[in-house]
Amino acid sequence: MRVKTATFVKSAARPAECPLSDLPEIAFAGRSNVGKSSLINCLVNRKKLVKTSNTPGRTQLINFFKINDALMLVDLPGYGYAKVPTTVRARWRGMMEAYLLGRRTLKGVVLILDARRDGPDPREIDFLKWLHKHRLPVLPVLTKSDKLKKNALVRQHQKNARALGLEPLMLILFSAKNGQGRKEVWEAIEALVAEAK
Repeated sequence: MRVKTATFVKSAARPAECPLSDLPEIAFAGRSNVGKSSLINCLVNRKKLVKTSNTPGRTQLINFFKINDALMLVDLPGYGYAKVPTTVRARWRGMMEAYLLGRRTLKGVVLILDARRDGPDPREIDFLKWLHKHRLPVLPVLTKSDKLKKNALVRQHQKNARALGLEPLMLILFSAKNGQGRKEVWEAIEALVAEAK
C-alpha cells in the first residue's frame, strides 16, 4: 500500500470509547516490547506516529490510526512481562478481549513475536489458539529479524513457525530497521481486508 496520510485518531481505555467508524480495522497485538509500535511506524513511513519505548508495558490504551482515510490500524496494549500490577494487566486483558470480540469493523489481527526469543511462550500460543477459537483472522509476524545472523534467523523462523503450527511461509520475517517484510505485511493486510468484504 502506498501511504499518503497517516493520522492519530484516538486512544480508548475501554471499548465504549473506541471511535465510531465504518473503516476496516487491523489490530496489532503481541507481548510487551516486541516492536509493535516500530512495526506500525515502519508500515506507514513515519518515525513517530506511534510512540515507541524501551520500557515494557508503555502502551496502556487502544490506539487508533487512520491510513489514507481508508483503513484503521489499531495498536493494542502489550501483554506478558510488563512490570505493572496484576489488576492492571487483568484490566488490559478484559479491554482487549472486549475489543477483539465486539468490534464489528475488525478484519484481522497482526500477531507479533520477537525473533530473538527462544520460540513463542505459552501465553503467545494460547493467544493464537484464542484468536482461532473466535475465528479471528491472524497474520503472524516475526519482528527484529535484523538482530540475528542469517543462520540463527533461519533456525528461529523455523522454530517459531513449528511451535505455532504454521508453515514457515505463513510467518513473515520483519525488520523495522531495514524494512524487511514491509511489503509482505502490507500485502497480507490488504488480503485480509479484501477477504472480509
